[in-house]
Amino acid sequence: MKISVGQLSPSGDMAENLQVVRRLVARAKDSGAELVLFPEETMFTVRKVEGNLTTAVERDWSTFVQQLSLLAAEFGVAIVAGGYEPSEDPQPYNTLVTIDGSGAILGTYRKIHLYDAFSYQESNRIKSGDASAVPVFDIGGLKVGIMTCYDIRFPEMARRLALAGADVVLVAAAWFKGDHKIDHWETLLKARAVENTVWVAAAGTSSTNTVGHSAILDPLGIPVDFLGEETEALVTVDVTRRRVEEVRQFLPVLANRRIGTDINA
Repeated sequence: MKISVGQLSPSGDMAENLQVVRRLVARAKDSGAELVLFPEETMFTVRKVEGNLTTAVERDWSTFVQQLSLLAAEFGVAIVAGGYEPSEDPQPYNTLVTIDGSGAILGTYRKIHLYDAFSYQESNRIKSGDASAVPVFDIGGLKVGIMTCYDIRFPEMARRLALAGADVVLVAAAWFKGDHKIDHWETLLKARAVENTVWVAAAGTSSTNTVGHSAILDPLGIPVDFLGEETEALVTVDVTRRRVEEVRQFLPVLANRRIGTDINA
């Protein structure tokens, strides 16, 4: 299955961001992709949204999901994208929605690991999701696991997805700039791929605050295609189960593991 990764610089206006999403979905379709991944904060970025965040989330979330569903059905391409979902509290969830090529919603994933690091406190305004979530979906003959940004720093998260059968892990991010941050990003993507022998496709926002550097890596952690700091761009790679099986024949790390074998995925 061909997977595309779309990179953008989201504004605080959902309608404006959806126009960019439409252009990138059309390009993904033209490239033969069956699935396109978009970053965290595709709906809007909290740093630019006008007015009260809770009000904006309550106003825009359902429309955002509906418009993504219509786009998926129009182009016949599955979509994974990030936005902010109302919760029972004033703080919204940071949520990824997964939609298949018919426009049907397969499920959502609410970010577990909130970015309380490097002098930033995401938990001040965002509610954490259920830590037991195992977001793996069947799309195009592959099992697709998803995670959000800071989740990538927690190897147990990717391992859980791999043990649940994921052939590819999708990472939607808004990775903040800073000293060594691009090195961290690239190292973590490679590590999660090679330690679990899965494909990793990562979509990052590219803005004054975030690094971009979206990429698709094979199960040996080799970058097959990648971006720099482009503010509207797309890469597409043929992601296969055969490559996963090939790598696991000579690097059977999941079969060889001895620690944590009593823990269910």
